[in-house]
Amino acid sequence: MRHVNLKFKVGSRLAVVGMNGSGKTTFINLLCRLYDPIEGQILLNGIDIRKYRYDEYMRIFAVVFQDFRLFALPLGQNVAAGAHYGSERVMDCLSKADFGDRLKTLPDGLDTPLYKELDKNGVEVSGGEAQKIAIAGDKTAVYISHRLSSCKFCDDIAVFDHGAIVQYGTHDQLVADENGKYYELWHAQAQYYVKE
Repeated sequence: MRHVNLKFKVGSRLAVVGMNGSGKTTFINLLCRLYDPIEGQILLNGIDIRKYRYDEYMRIFAVVFQDFRLFALPLGQNVAAGAHYGSERVMDCLSKADFGDRLKTLPDGLDTPLYKELDKNGVEVSGGEAQKIAIAGDKTAVYISHRLSSCKFCDDIAVFDHGAIVQYGTHDQLVADENGKYYELWHAQAQYYVKE
């Protein structure tokens, strides 16, 4: 990692993208305090994150890795990460994560079980839908992915290359920069979605 400087708002959704070996996982591991930086520091509100109690620090973030799985529980419990939650708040979070239209189609709304492992009436969700559910919580979400189409609903996107952030902005801003790394990655993936 080299000279990484990021600012994001509490409750926002940040996508971290880049090729294999670009520094995404190292960044997240450092951010989540899975290991400490060899040099330099990571600051939260101007304070070195190592000075915070780990459990309190981790309540701030929800990290969604590329390979993850939701629980075979009702949708609302997956979003709230608990059995008791405020329905309006969870619905608002799902709407902000671009899952509102799909929610309207679910037979029991927030009480709809996900997957059929524990309930034969469970609903299967696509990979993209699962990612939206995973970042729909009320925490600051940091989303790591190679699938750029899933990043469009994030507030900001940090593009990593060779251990550094080479671009930062919204999907629309980044895809408009024809000389940027994001544009290159986006169009490399877009070929798989174009109908002939």
